[in-house]
Amino acid sequence: MPVIVYEPESRLRHPLIFFEEMWQDLLGSRELAWQLLKRDIQSQYRQSILGIIWAFIPPLVAAAGLTFLRKTGVFNIGDTDIPYPVYVVFSMTLWQTFTQTINSIMSSARNAKSMLMKLKVPPEAFVIAQLGQIIFNFFIQLIPIIFFFIWFKIGVTWNLLLAPVAFIHLLMFATAIGLFAGPFSCLYGDVKKVISYTIRLWLFITPVIYPVPRESFWAILIKINPVTPLLVTTRDLATTGVVSQPLGFWIASVVSILSVILGWIFYRLAMPFIVERA
Repeated sequence: MPVIVYEPESRLRHPLIFFEEMWQDLLGSRELAWQLLKRDIQSQYRQSILGIIWAFIPPLVAAAGLTFLRKTGVFNIGDTDIPYPVYVVFSMTLWQTFTQTINSIMSSARNAKSMLMKLKVPPEAFVIAQLGQIIFNFFIQLIPIIFFFIWFKIGVTWNLLLAPVAFIHLLMFATAIGLFAGPFSCLYGDVKKVISYTIRLWLFITPVIYPVPRESFWAILIKINPVTPLLVTTRDLATTGVVSQPLGFWIASVVSILSVILGWIFYRLAMPFIVERA
């Protein structure tokens, strides 16, 4: 049986050993992550009459309300490249997946804390399980979107095959935020509330329910928002096939990759201290 020795020296003093441990734990967490994923999905719909229908009700309700307000003239957002009902339901689904990823990764840190106090298991397993559940729910939410595409006769191109790449980068950015915020949320309950209110404000500077404006100060805020090119590019590739923000997408993609790596390192270093304080 291997002997584990804890030393006060920082683990980053030996980065190669540290990264090797991270990789080995990532590979070793597959079985536990699969068991957690099955448990979470079953418990999510076990005591529900509508079952998986709840996965796509929120974006459909939001899309129906916004479409009604737009047709009545109460809400004027300008023209979109595709019919507005398809535009808003697809965008709301992407946004909901983004926000759910942040909250789920944060909750995975709290779930990991309770188990790490009793057992030595890879903390990555809880993150992978949450990501698996997010992707599962997203595929469920795609069902009504496909019907919307057929009903409104939205043509697709071969660029649709590249949409998952942009979508993965969107998930990576959300995962990075959750990895950084998760350990803090285990210590301070205010963190979860701050993230919740930040997400609500974030929606207004992200082109989810309106097209990207071309001028004004608001357009500058939307342009520097890292979620904008990731979400817009995913939507562009899945609908028109023309990427409207190629440079912004590549910059945001690099930021997402670097952020998720740094977030993973922070998560690995922080969780032992969280368990110790608990």
